[in-house]
Amino acid sequence: MLVALAVLAGAAFTIILVNSMGLLAFGGAPSLGEQLVLSAAVTAPLALRRRFPVATLVAVGILFIVVQARHIGDNLVPSIALFLAIYSTGAWERNRTVAKWARVGVIAAMFAWLGVGVVELLVTPAPDFPGASGPLNPVLATLLYGLAFNVLFFLSAYFFGELAWLSARRQAELEHGAEQLRRSQEENMRGALVAERLRIARDLHDVVAHHVSVMGIQAGAARRVLDSDPGLARTALDTVEETARTAIGELRGLLGVLRAEPSEGTSPAAQETPAGASHEASPGLDDLPELVDRARSASLDVTFAVYGERYPVSDGLALSVYRVVQEALTNVVKHASARIVEVRLRYLGTGVEVEITDDGRGALSPTKGQGSGLGLVGMRERVAVHGGELEAGPRRNGGYRVRASFPESSRRRVTTGAEAR
Repeated sequence: MLVALAVLAGAAFTIILVNSMGLLAFGGAPSLGEQLVLSAAVTAPLALRRRFPVATLVAVGILFIVVQARHIGDNLVPSIALFLAIYSTGAWERNRTVAKWARVGVIAAMFAWLGVGVVELLVTPAPDFPGASGPLNPVLATLLYGLAFNVLFFLSAYFFGELAWLSARRQAELEHGAEQLRRSQEENMRGALVAERLRIARDLHDVVAHHVSVMGIQAGAARRVLDSDPGLARTALDTVEETARTAIGELRGLLGVLRAEPSEGTSPAAQETPAGASHEASPGLDDLPELVDRARSASLDVTFAVYGERYPVSDGLALSVYRVVQEALTNVVKHASARIVEVRLRYLGTGVEVEITDDGRGALSPTKGQGSGLGLVGMRERVAVHGGELEAGPRRNGGYRVRASFPESSRRRVTTGAEAR
């Protein structure tokens, strides 16, 4: 709108000036009022050049021919209006095929109109060219000058309009890409938050549920033998006290891990046990005997055995093995009504396998409540982090079995290298 008003004001001002000076473009002109009306008509459609660029181009093209046919005093501002109409069609028309052929059609019409002027120039007596001193014929020079000027004029309008469209398109693509990237980052952040909450819930369940279950069993045993066997009751209460301290230590360590900033490029498995974390915060395979001892009581015999040649494993894998055993023993204490539990740790050529079996009745025991299933979900998540497999279910001869296989990539590399040699 502002551009249209500026061109309109320029047209009126120029018409008044050229008429006042008598420098009329065609040597003669209609009345000043008609010239002002025609100038306003040829520039007014520019107000709609962004919303209706093709319609504006057609209107300005027709009115431009009308203005020249009437031989108004000024030809500069109508030419500017035609330039802006061609430019706007290239810059704003969304249908690029329509934009292309509309501009080509109007430019062809303009050259046809120029041809009409050339024919008139050739059939009429040649005008005088005072001061002409060049090597070319004045009429030929006039024709060449008009042709060169119009080619440059229309090509410039077409080129800059197309350039504006391409620039706007690139800008829109960049903005769209930035918006997509922002949304992707938000989704990744939400996913990371959900994963972190699940990890916190899983670790809290592993740490708290096991120790509280052991404390409950030991406290119940102490209550039953308090009068008949004070020594055994004292031993059970010592276990409760030691388990409580261990639980507090692991909770403090867990809070320290949660407050720590994970380093960039660290895998999810490695993030479970940050480098430099305390032993309490990241128990491993060497702590399994102590874990088994804490679960052992007068009514529950727990054994632990290691098979295969020991080799170092990653801290994250060791912690996951420990948590699987911890959760399995917790389930036995809470739900199985078992008397015998066997924990087997196997060092295999392709990784580590841990198996926990019992002779109980699982969650179907009439004296035990059925679990929520969160412990089994947590075990599956921990095993899945390392690309392992988890089997959990009743045994054919009674009891329950949990077996988790953890492939250890470093061990596989060592084994493969040895075989190659």
